[in-house]
Amino acid sequence: MSMNDRFIRACYGQEVDRLPVWYMRQAGRYDPEYRKIKEKYSLLEICRRPELAAEVTLMPVRKLGVDAAILYSDIMNPVASLGIDFDIVKDVGPVIDNPIRSLADVERLRPIDVEGDLGHVLETIRILDHELNVPLITFAGAPFTIASYLIEGRPSKNYIRTKTMMYSEPKTWFALMDKLGDMVIAYLRAHVQNGGKAFQVFDSWVGALSPDDFSHYVLPTITRIFDELSAMPEMAHVPKIYFPGVSSGELLPTLRGLKANVVGLDWRVSITEGRRRLGPGYAVQGNLDPFVLTAPQDQIHARAAKIIDEGIREPGFIFNLGHGLFPEASLDKLRELTGYVHEYSAQALSRMTSQS
Repeated sequence: MSMNDRFIRACYGQEVDRLPVWYMRQAGRYDPEYRKIKEKYSLLEICRRPELAAEVTLMPVRKLGVDAAILYSDIMNPVASLGIDFDIVKDVGPVIDNPIRSLADVERLRPIDVEGDLGHVLETIRILDHELNVPLITFAGAPFTIASYLIEGRPSKNYIRTKTMMYSEPKTWFALMDKLGDMVIAYLRAHVQNGGKAFQVFDSWVGALSPDDFSHYVLPTITRIFDELSAMPEMAHVPKIYFPGVSSGELLPTLRGLKANVVGLDWRVSITEGRRRLGPGYAVQGNLDPFVLTAPQDQIHARAAKIIDEGIREPGFIFNLGHGLFPEASLDKLRELTGYVHEYSAQALSRMTSQS
């Protein structure tokens, strides 16, 4: 089975015949077939069944024609191995039974045992490595985003407990960042060793921080994650993506020098401005507002075309959303959008080649 490597090529800023497309949360709730599976199994139960998790991962590749698969999993999965008890509660998100509130709580966390506790995730990756004809992206939650759940005990709008620990108990905060950084490194390394072809670090909520606070309290751990993974021989040809989540445009200049290949942008910053803030050396990914998918088709096309026109001005662009898909999104509109991005970008790239 020949591999469609368009996504990998774009991650490295290489020439492509059309833009690669994938969508955050493309394996999930907008798909009626997936919703039927969820009537029988919870998210965590699906994750523990490798054949089923692999099938859910494959569904959008078959249905939408995307250029990469993203592993069906959850950013909370690896924290169970540290000794954290949690559940994913419908319409709420992760709810933690034993939140982190002190240095003693941090010190009680165990080192991650990927093979022992998360073998089902690795088995899912191995199945997909045999089944897919597009690259498999695996992922981990970034330390700040994971910490925000572990400290608050559930999703938060203002991160008051998280910021209180950062500002008032920096020793506890940095001890937690170190443990979560170790977790991410071990988890993603195991993914690649078992067949992952790229990975993304999701920092969904780090846009809640100022650039100064991000630089001081979070960026050192993000830098360590990408430095250590980049130094591993098996990681040499694996694209590394950092997605700093929503409302993160002001953080982009602080990422210069990060050993990532790709940075994801949300819709609040244009592709052109995002590139300017990042500086050279990065491919970028994004950044359609997911809720544009509620618009009529001609408006979806117009918004996508603007993003494509900006994206193709420089090598290294991957079409995606600026955040994950929402449950009410239309499968038909997504399929149509994927085809439109492929067709429009192929024509636009062809015109650029003929003019040069």
